[in-house]
Amino acid sequence: MPDQVNPQITDSITQTNTKVIAEAPAHSIALAYQVLAHAIGHSIQNGTAGAQNLQTIAAATTAKSVEMIARIGTS
Repeated sequence: MPDQVNPQITDSITQTNTKVIAEAPAHSIALAYQVLAHAIGHSIQNGTAGAQNLQTIAAATTAKSVEMIARIGTS
């Protein structure tokens, strides 16, 4: 049984390995950009939610203040 491997097989494996190694940096950078975009999206969502909560508090405070002012005139 011969121990020699067909050169087409070794070439194919070498090309595949080279392709994977060559593409690894691009994939790493793409993953880093995806993580960054995801984090920025969460930051924006948190900021929006915070602004909405502050708006709700401001509306409730205004309503209560108007109610208290209206009571002063009726007493």
